[in-house]
Amino acid sequence: MSKNNKNNHIKESPLFWPASMKGNALWVLDETRIPQKLHYIQVRNVREAVNVIRQMKTRAFGQFLVVLNTFLLVIRKNKGRPNKVLAAAVKSAAKRLNKSRPTFPFSEVTSVVVGWAEEAIKKGLKADVFIAKNILGYLAGIRARRLKRVCKIADTIKDGDSILTHCNVSGELAMAASICQKQGKEIHFFATETRPYFQGSKLTYWELNRMGAKVTLIADNAVGSVMADGLVNKVIVGSDRSCANGDFANKIGTYQIAVLAEEFGIPFYVLTQPSNRIKRGKDIPIEIRKAKELLRYSGKRIVRGPVKGFYPAFDVVPHNLVTRAIAIDVR
Repeated sequence: MSKNNKNNHIKESPLFWPASMKGNALWVLDETRIPQKLHYIQVRNVREAVNVIRQMKTRAFGQFLVVLNTFLLVIRKNKGRPNKVLAAAVKSAAKRLNKSRPTFPFSEVTSVVVGWAEEAIKKGLKADVFIAKNILGYLAGIRARRLKRVCKIADTIKDGDSILTHCNVSGELAMAASICQKQGKEIHFFATETRPYFQGSKLTYWELNRMGAKVTLIADNAVGSVMADGLVNKVIVGSDRSCANGDFANKIGTYQIAVLAEEFGIPFYVLTQPSNRIKRGKDIPIEIRKAKELLRYSGKRIVRGPVKGFYPAFDVVPHNLVTRAIAIDVR
């Protein structure tokens, strides 16, 4: 990475940091409204935060930001109250956030915040000030590490690459593409439509195109075809949960892409967050979403009759199918 591409010179995507505090509320980018509109949802309490997460208004990293910032809302609501009262409110919020989506490792983050509350009590510190300061510092550190990973992704991408992506980490791949442009690299992306939410067509394509990257949208079931035709020479995907042995879970459909990449000898890269809480992929709790999310689109039913639907939101990719993990530690 050349010195001309410092982290603070990176063009930023709206999806890179889709949730932040403004005034007394948390404002969350409603990713379900993209590409029609950049609309932010006001979140004022734990209940509204949980709803934003469950309704998929924002994706993995955005949900992570919602979780951390929700504690700032709890602190503001309980500002000036005794430490034990605030700690109880923090623990209650942690439990509710942990239950919002089973596959996501929110507990790895909420346990840190609960630990700060307990530390404040033990040391006789003002809990509201102590916890808020730590959360803000934690977020600043994560932001810096994400920007650093954007540069690593740009270094991984070579001149002439044609990259397939499926549910990448919000903001990072598009920002890396912008860096590659400045470096004079000629690159191209294939983005899967990513059913049933069509996140690839509504978000990934939009974001890459917005950052000036060359991108082609393909159906999810066209992956094997574009690989067989030699149109792809690299795969970069995101991840929602990682295991100690290197297995990871990502948006449903990632596993079959990894198998195809192995079949055609195509390097497979994953943007991941290391964790040792779960030993291997088969132990990851896979969230089964409501069937109606598969059977309906834009509020309208797309099939007739008594049709059943099955929608596991994620699948697991074993570590032996991964060429390299480009990691960031969010702990």
